[in-house]
Amino acid sequence: QVQLLESGGGSVQTGGSLRLSCEASGDFISTNCMGWFRQAPGKEREGVATIYTYSGFTNYGDSVKGRFTIYLDNAKKTFYLHMNSLKPEDTGTYYCAADQVPGADRCTTDGGSGMDYWGKGTLVTISE
Repeated sequence: QVQLLESGGGSVQTGGSLRLSCEASGDFISTNCMGWFRQAPGKEREGVATIYTYSGFTNYGDSVKGRFTIYLDNAKKTFYLHMNSLKPEDTGTYYCAADQVPGADRCTTDGGSGMDYWGKGTLVTISE
């Protein structure tokens, strides 16, 4: 089992930055795909970014490419989502997730439904 705990959410103005953290505990070493997903009120969950830890391969949703960066600190068992140039449409609850997948091609932002482990979420609000 793997437990995930997000932190770093908050309220910022358009154009601002935030860094989300996801601290893992438990059998973290058994996972090789970490990701961030978000859900805005009244909308479906959306994949934001994933990282395949064996190779460092990353995948981003189209709406965040060039603005968000996912990265991992293995020593701290923590992965991050650094968000720049934030927009009101980035508002939502952000969830971190982890899974073990057979290859990098299975560690993508459209794979949210297959992730085994999820955090409880952290709210990000971007104001005009």
